[in-house]
Amino acid sequence: MRLVLDTNIVVSALLWKGAPRRLLRAAAGENVFLFFSPPLLDELTDVLSHGKFKKQIAALCLSSTQLVETYARRAEMVEPTAVPRVAPDPDDDVVIGTALAAKADLLVTGDRALLSVAKYEGLRIVTVREALDAFALGVAHEECR
Repeated sequence: MRLVLDTNIVVSALLWKGAPRRLLRAAAGENVFLFFSPPLLDELTDVLSHGKFKKQIAALCLSSTQLVETYARRAEMVEPTAVPRVAPDPDDDVVIGTALAAKADLLVTGDRALLSVAKYEGLRIVTVREALDAFALGVAHEECR
């Protein structure tokens, strides 16, 4: 399975426990490939440098740079495909373009506007829970551990 995680999902997965982190761990399994693009990595770098995350990052005994590097090592970089205006927010078109370039099966996001697109050229745009279901990892089962 090929996945692109929107920046909001990556931030949640890196900084907190919960469904996004379970998804990132599940994506470390066999036959699961993560992809990002330079614009998405730049956005991740920018978001993690915000002061509001300083305490959470410090609690991990890491820097924001180390978190970005950790994620980049887990995933493969692609150049986003140019897409026409697809998403309600034009900034989200690069996320869709990244997923198309990666030939992703799923684009995982928590962004309601992006989720409203649902499908584009065979790409499914889903929530974390829907992605976990695609892995057949019963979320309730994971929460019992």
